[in-house]
Amino acid sequence: MKPYVVLEKSVGETPLSCVEAYRANHPELAEVPMAYAGRLDPMASGKLLVLLDDECKVQEKYHALDKEYEFEILFGVASDTQDVLGMVHKKGASMIDPGLLAQTVRGFKGMIELPYPLFSSKTVRGKPLHTWKLEGKDHEIAIPTKHSRIYSLEVIDTRIVSAASVYEYAAKKIETIPKVTDERKAIGNDFRRTDVRASWRDFQEAHKDAQETPYTVAKIRCICSSGTYMRSLCEAIAEKLSTSGLAFSIHRTKIGAYTALPLGFSFWRRTF
Repeated sequence: MKPYVVLEKSVGETPLSCVEAYRANHPELAEVPMAYAGRLDPMASGKLLVLLDDECKVQEKYHALDKEYEFEILFGVASDTQDVLGMVHKKGASMIDPGLLAQTVRGFKGMIELPYPLFSSKTVRGKPLHTWKLEGKDHEIAIPTKHSRIYSLEVIDTRIVSAASVYEYAAKKIETIPKVTDERKAIGNDFRRTDVRASWRDFQEAHKDAQETPYTVAKIRCICSSGTYMRSLCEAIAEKLSTSGLAFSIHRTKIGAYTALPLGFSFWRRTF
């Protein structure tokens, strides 16, 4: 038996539900320990490395793996989760100059420091950040930051979408998660979706007479060190452009070990 498998997690799945679905389709693994090495948010998709059997005991070997993502930033809209599964509001310019965007993105290459998302499992004083936020006590703590290396960051594409299509996409995406009744397995009782739906309906209502209002969506490819949150990176790029932004989509395309060399001769030494 191989020491690991690489699964393709879908939007709406949690890492745990992805692993459980794989186990259900492989009865020979019913009693085999399984553990994922690196999380993916429910709104993100892509490669999920899952360790099997005794490999679970050496999980720390996999903690420093580099990642490649393709993600989209929706400009002009912010949320408290930094993606579509959050309480949203419009803030700042929604139309972005492609040339200025490309220049801004280049400035993020190298070592950077980003705050952890408030809706993440990073612990402060023994309590996850999302718990501090949900309790309304996040002002009582200093939000920790993460140092990361951005090996490569490039704009793949930009497109203009209407406010109506933004709402339609977001409303559909937040329903991809099956209803969660066990509060231990969801953030804020079924991911606060009653309130999140209402906030997106407010967005829709604000555009009822201007459904064709244009918004810029930029697609970006990123190769980075382990633990880099694409949600935080989306927000930081938008802030540099003096506007707001959230992660419209996140897809993990590679997991492995990356070597960055001078003059652009960089390569993946290993991929899973």
